[in-house]
Amino acid sequence: MSQDNPPLPSTRPYLIRALHEWCCDNGFTPYLVVAVDSRVRVPQEFVQDGQIVLNTSYEATSHLQLGNDTIEFKARFGGVPRDVWVPIDHVLAIYARENGSGMAFDPPEPEAENQPVQADAGPSLKLVPSSVPEPEGAAPSEGSGPPPSGPKPSKPRQPVLKRVK
Repeated sequence: MSQDNPPLPSTRPYLIRALHEWCCDNGFTPYLVVAVDSRVRVPQEFVQDGQIVLNTSYEATSHLQLGNDTIEFKARFGGVPRDVWVPIDHVLAIYARENGSGMAFDPPEPEAENQPVQADAGPSLKLVPSSVPEPEGAAPSEGSGPPPSGPKPSKPRQPVLKRVK
């Protein structure tokens, strides 16, 4: 590519919107898997292994905006209303809860170590790598945060992504 041509915009926001619409049109519940760092505003107590899974159905959110740069909405977590703000490049996957159909994306670029802190950003957490690596193919360990509300499944569900043709 020559230097005269600007880079093409990302297809990620368009694919996220399309799959979200497909889920809603077909009666499925759209879930987003989000990589969490200091640039993401989500309830930290629900973050596990540096990720959070968010129900982005219209029934679970209000003021949902699936923009080109960010995803923003209000939702209740444990009965408490919270604002959610996610940069598009932090969305790792979108899938239908009922059948796992969806799409995965590349992870975001890591944060710069000496990035200036925003005055209104509030407290943030950083992930510290585990000193003991998990064996290949092992299921992620359970976090110590509060359990999600609702009926408990017999075993933890892992998202399953299928190729959409």
